[in-house]
Amino acid sequence: MQRVTQLAAALTTLCALTTMSCLSGAAKASSEPNLIAGSQGPAVAELQSRLGFLGYYHGVLNGFYTWQTYWAVRDFQYAFGMPITGLTSQSTWTMLKKATVHWRGASSGKAGIDSSKTTRRRATVASPAGSGGSTGVASTSSGPVGPTTSAIAGVSSNDINLMAHVVYGEARNQPLQGQVAVAAVILNRFHSTRFPHSIPSIIYQPGAFTSISNGQAWLGLHQQNVQAVIDAVHGWDPTHGALYYWNPATATSGWIWSQPVMLRIGNHVFAK
Repeated sequence: MQRVTQLAAALTTLCALTTMSCLSGAAKASSEPNLIAGSQGPAVAELQSRLGFLGYYHGVLNGFYTWQTYWAVRDFQYAFGMPITGLTSQSTWTMLKKATVHWRGASSGKAGIDSSKTTRRRATVASPAGSGGSTGVASTSSGPVGPTTSAIAGVSSNDINLMAHVVYGEARNQPLQGQVAVAAVILNRFHSTRFPHSIPSIIYQPGAFTSISNGQAWLGLHQQNVQAVIDAVHGWDPTHGALYYWNPATATSGWIWSQPVMLRIGNHVFAK
């Protein structure tokens, strides 16, 4: 009788473990991979197709997480009241699947409904501390190359990475608008005849950017810094064409103070 009781207990335990294993496997099977710019595969194609079904993505269903895919994700996140990151996390997948219950699956070719693109909106999010200033013009040095992104509008992946490090060093304590403003100043110089037509040349003159001079630019990098650069490259310029900026609490250059201030964003003031 004792042996029968022990056998029954063992069978009960085995059934319980088997059920837990099955439930765990089902949970894993139902989850989707987190996706970022540069990801590729069937999950990305599904993402593109679902976003196209809703009218946010208008590109080819190629399974590559391009910057067009990144922007489509951001537009979707904005429209559905989610944190705007451009990254596809589990929460984004969950919301996207709820919004596409009538989606019939991905197919090759061009994605989605041929509707007008949604307006890109910007979220204001704070980051850890740092500050800087920019007063100078150019050098011809080239900078360290970190994780790359796709080239955008004639700006190379290395340029984007370099600019993101400058944004980190100069404005990582600023809201997103303040970070975009720093990137916009670099791009305004890039398009100005008063500066060399090279991102590294603009950044690497000794003394041009405080964070390059003191090494703060290379102490880290946040995703929001990259986002700020991409926003600027896509045309967002909160400075309205400024070529210089500085922190009035720390700037000592007489020349920079002689420039007429256009506006203030966060800790920095901006001038042409």
